[in-house]
Amino acid sequence: MLSVVMEEFGGPEVLRARQVEDPVPGPGQVLVDVAYASVTFVETQVRSGNGPFSRPTLPRVPGNGVGGRVAAVGPGVDPSLAGTVVVTTTGGAGGYAERALARADEVVPVPPGLGIQDAVALLADGRTALLLFRQAEVRPGEKVLVEAAAGGVGSLLVQLAVQAGARVIGAARGAHKAELVTSLGASYVDYSEERWLRRVRDAAGGALDVVFDGVGGAIGTEAAGALGPGGRLSLYGMASGADAELDEDDLAARQIRTLGLFAAPGPAETHAYIGEALRLAADGVLRPVVGQVFPLASAAEAHAAIEARATVGKTLLAVGDPDSGR
Repeated sequence: MLSVVMEEFGGPEVLRARQVEDPVPGPGQVLVDVAYASVTFVETQVRSGNGPFSRPTLPRVPGNGVGGRVAAVGPGVDPSLAGTVVVTTTGGAGGYAERALARADEVVPVPPGLGIQDAVALLADGRTALLLFRQAEVRPGEKVLVEAAAGGVGSLLVQLAVQAGARVIGAARGAHKAELVTSLGASYVDYSEERWLRRVRDAAGGALDVVFDGVGGAIGTEAAGALGPGGRLSLYGMASGADAELDEDDLAARQIRTLGLFAAPGPAETHAYIGEALRLAADGVLRPVVGQVFPLASAAEAHAAIEARATVGKTLLAVGDPDSGR
């Protein structure tokens, strides 16, 4: 089968398409014929070897999220799963390939009416957005800032906050992202411009109630300072490459609650959030934004586009037939 193999750390060019042996499902596993594989910003950081993570063992096939049809099941797995169209994580690696292994208890069937492309776009981003949004307890009329608002998670957070009746400001980098953010019902602010935070305050009409910080660094630091007393700061990413510098004493004095992805949810909760995100999309409540799709062999180009901040919404690799799973 064709897969993308990483044998060294470095730029996108270290991702090389190779023919490798098909994997065989072991006890408790399924084999998925991959239609689409998810590409994430975190995967670009891992590939570079410079991210805030321990370096994995090489060689490695990247990719932690796929969707497709179950081709085979291993010992101890319900045989009726074979032929089911699912989305699933892969345990951290193996997704950039025509076939991928996954734990049988982690696959989530794709509901009727939802395309496999949209389902894969929601696999990680949908569960993350729902978790963050529930934590933040956004209420009608509140003033909400979503950073990285044109990204996979950010675009979903914008939709959820708008549906909750909040006044939403979506911040991102570059004028080309304005159309997407405003189409989702938010005001747009470009945080690469000077005095961007003044524009946020003008759009909000005062201090913020909630900040979803997906950027970190100076942007996250400044945004935290714009929260009013009793606000909530949700930390979900560091696209800048650094954490926001937060003054804990100041946050405490203003009674700001800090929320975010500090502990991974358990398997049951993760499974439930994924299923809920897929159902909301099937019902037309959530619209995943798939901004760009690259062929599997062009995984290096997908990584380069993400690092260049040239993407909007979710980035996917097209691997096989979206209907058959191959």
